[in-house]
Amino acid sequence: MTQVKNVIKDNYNMMLLNDFLREKIKDAGFNGMEISKTPTGTKIVLHVTRPGIVIGRKGTGIKELTEKIQTDFGYKNPQISVEEVQKPELSPSVMCNRMASHIERGTAFRRATMWTMNQIMEAGAMGVQITISGKLRGDRSAFEKHTQGVLPRAGNYAKNIVTEDIVHTETPMGLIGIRIRIAKKEKIIPEFEHDKEKSVATEDIDESKEKKIVAKTESEHIKIEEEKMKTLETLEEEEAKLK
Repeated sequence: MTQVKNVIKDNYNMMLLNDFLREKIKDAGFNGMEISKTPTGTKIVLHVTRPGIVIGRKGTGIKELTEKIQTDFGYKNPQISVEEVQKPELSPSVMCNRMASHIERGTAFRRATMWTMNQIMEAGAMGVQITISGKLRGDRSAFEKHTQGVLPRAGNYAKNIVTEDIVHTETPMGLIGIRIRIAKKEKIIPEFEHDKEKSVATEDIDESKEKKIVAKTESEHIKIEEEKMKTLETLEEEEAKLK
């Protein structure tokens, strides 16, 4: 029983640390962590979109984070390293946080959903599903599910190539939950590949696009997206034009 209790305690402590890091380094685009015990202490690898924010000037940020993890979460001699996420748009955790930030700033949930789905598919995903639930329009709770592309639902394909994350955000109407599931092409088995010509055409289009403005933080990225999002038409707006 002692071993079982230790496992439960470690998992609970890891969950608390994950929630802490999600909020603490939110502006660095937190994507997850890996923890492993070593003879000299605890190795913690942080996956973020902007490593410079975590490291800080002359390493002050990572030193402060190390001390906080050691004192508040009890990890012995934590050794933190930071790895950059190459494609943030294919990370469910990053995209959940971005979509939640848009909704917190007053963007309509359907517009934020459409924008997020488009960003994920343009980044090269095989498929995406976004489920949003809570006080969306009135006093009664509701949920909506939106899907693009191919997204395996069960079996080894779903287990191996689909990643997901869930985040909750407070709005004036109440609590809203966001769940994003992304199927990645690079993880599929060769015989399951589809529509190669379409993916090549998409890459050609991406190369012809103008250079994007590089944001230094996630907050700056959200602001840039808000301006671009204004040009996006929702289903309600298209229906209004037809009337």
